[in-house]
Amino acid sequence: MSKQKQAELKREAASFAHANTRSGVIQLLNTTIPFLLLWFLAYQSLSVSFWLSLPISIMTAFFVVRMFIIFHDCTHGSFFNNAKANRILGTVTGIITHFAFEKWKRSHSLHHATSGNLDKRGVGDIWLLTVEEYEQASFWTKLSYRLYRNPFVMFVLGPFYLFLVDNRINRKGAKRKERMNTYLINVSLVLIYSLLIYIIGWQALLLIQLPILFTAGMLGVWLFYVQHTFEDSYFENETEWDFVKAAVDGSSYYKLPKFMQWLTGNIGFHHVHHLSPKVPNYHLEKTHEQVVPLQKATTITLRISLASMKYRLFDEANKSFISFKEFKAMKKLKPLSE
Repeated sequence: MSKQKQAELKREAASFAHANTRSGVIQLLNTTIPFLLLWFLAYQSLSVSFWLSLPISIMTAFFVVRMFIIFHDCTHGSFFNNAKANRILGTVTGIITHFAFEKWKRSHSLHHATSGNLDKRGVGDIWLLTVEEYEQASFWTKLSYRLYRNPFVMFVLGPFYLFLVDNRINRKGAKRKERMNTYLINVSLVLIYSLLIYIIGWQALLLIQLPILFTAGMLGVWLFYVQHTFEDSYFENETEWDFVKAAVDGSSYYKLPKFMQWLTGNIGFHHVHHLSPKVPNYHLEKTHEQVVPLQKATTITLRISLASMKYRLFDEANKSFISFKEFKAMKKLKPLSE
């Protein structure tokens, strides 16, 4: 795609980058109200059986994911037109989702600015090594990387690390605004949990909230992972890196069933979001449908997405992800080719 066509594509997508207060309020209501009702229903169901409460907690988790998408849009300043409204709502939804608003806003903006850039990895993205880097890494780095990329660590332990550790601690060098926002969210969480323990008891709180956080966290990590980790994703060094290609070729269109698309706040249109981060989630589908070149982005379905579980290393030579098994096979063949 020529530079002129890239510029046209960015302009077309940017024409949808305007918040709609009515759409935002409706989404806020149809997310918050079901979340609160389902949480209360999960608590009431405990008096009958935990196994009756559990599926309700799991359904509640989907509304936490939807809440996170609102939080996410607020970090981009795209959910409402007013910056203060985005900041307040982002902080409130940050409390519900257990994410530090100002901290995540910074790291996520860096993710957008460097996505697919092999020379600028490390902030707001998933740890990635190329075949050559892994080959030259020390034993301990390889072991750490293998553990990090293990599905149990990434999708089970990873969310709890984010909720309990990473989002609770300020980064080194954080400015006062960012630090105070993290403290505010932490203190709010302590107060809310203390109140809930006083009202319903710690056992009931644990039986409700643990499945919600676990399911929502696992879904969130999976959605972030799968939309950048597919076989022919885009990664280049700084000299060759291109923002538009990184957005359209390095972010997938995760084609989900309509009800799952709604529950996940249209985040499946990730290629649209990376091309124009100011497009609010409630305009992403319309942007995809009306800006024709965006329909050529890599499309993955639920079935196809499961294959991404095996991808561990990026092969720069072939511009594709490979598994550790494929890496071993490559190593065996290498001496023959030499």
